[in-house]
Amino acid sequence: MFHVVLYQPEIPPNTGNIIRLCANAGARLHLIQPLGFELDEPRLRRAGLDYREFADIETHVDLPGCLEALGDPRLFAFSSRALRRYTEARFVPGDALLFGPETRGLPGEVMQSVPEDCRLTLPMMAGNRSLNLSNAVAVAVYEAWRQQNFCGAVTGPAKTPT
Repeated sequence: MFHVVLYQPEIPPNTGNIIRLCANAGARLHLIQPLGFELDEPRLRRAGLDYREFADIETHVDLPGCLEALGDPRLFAFSSRALRRYTEARFVPGDALLFGPETRGLPGEVMQSVPEDCRLTLPMMAGNRSLNLSNAVAVAVYEAWRQQNFCGAVTGPAKTPT
């Protein structure tokens, strides 16, 4: 499916929400160090509601190492500073969706390393700075999955993990 890459995430509840999202959408989660928290932090577990066992999560020392481990996938960088809307991209399984840390976004050098047509933004009303990280990841993951006709999804009542 898809890879969600969080570059130096800082806020445990956001990452917890993203763990739950990835478990439910079949995406793999990759965390680029340094992290602003410990992976066993209670706030992370509480936000993820124990979905960690259902999510495929890996940590990486740096972004180049992560991308190499993934076989150099096509990389989409999400930023409020990008010009191309996320709905203009055509996602395919194996793509990596990259998001920056909550307080500062992706560094300029990381953004510059991504081709311009792979730098994406989520539209917002004028005068606003950014969306919450877990909300932005959810919008992007569900658009990518929608483009695959929600392959693998179960229709009907949700099943709770046991």
